[in-house]
Amino acid sequence: MGTIFAAGGIVMWPLLGFSILAIALIAERTLFWIRINRRQRPVMQEILRTYRQAPMDVYPKLRQNVNLPIARIFLEALAIEGASPKQFHLALASAMQAELPHLRRFNTVFATIISVAPLLGLLGTILGLITSFAAIQLGDISSNANAVTGGISEALVSTAAGLVVAIGTLLFANLFRGFYKRQLALIQEYGGQFEILYETHYERQSQLRQEALVR
Repeated sequence: MGTIFAAGGIVMWPLLGFSILAIALIAERTLFWIRINRRQRPVMQEILRTYRQAPMDVYPKLRQNVNLPIARIFLEALAIEGASPKQFHLALASAMQAELPHLRRFNTVFATIISVAPLLGLLGTILGLITSFAAIQLGDISSNANAVTGGISEALVSTAAGLVVAIGTLLFANLFRGFYKRQLALIQEYGGQFEILYETHYERQSQLRQEALVR
């Protein structure tokens, strides 16, 4: 590996940095999505069931699962006491928009690596070809064969390394993008159910207050 790395030339160093960065971010995002996908559905079903039966008991459960994005969204929306259903809808939508950047975290970094890594490989190709052509002397090619083949090796290795880094990062970036879209759909699904329960509870409380005033 050391020989191959050395054959790739100077562009192998930024490619190595990109690969280490990509591996670290992929590991972080993988653990993030595994934790969410494993716990979210059963937790949210329990929260909706609790809110349907005893709305005030839902707060401790939401705080216990505050590491889930949708739990933070619900807590943020419920922070407005006595909000009308329309106000609650706006609070829920606002909280969801504030949470989305956390779900899309590192997407820009992944896109940068995917775009720049092949360009670095192309730069290595150009530098390798320049080295090869510079070593060629008319009528004396055999004496400079090592320099020529070294330049060609640099061109090929750097190109391959850039493509490997970009392709590997692209595969995981697309996987995380799929998780994000799925998460967004689940947030909208559970958010809609929660809005219905909130509106039902709000109307019930309004009716009780009116009955109390009549008495």
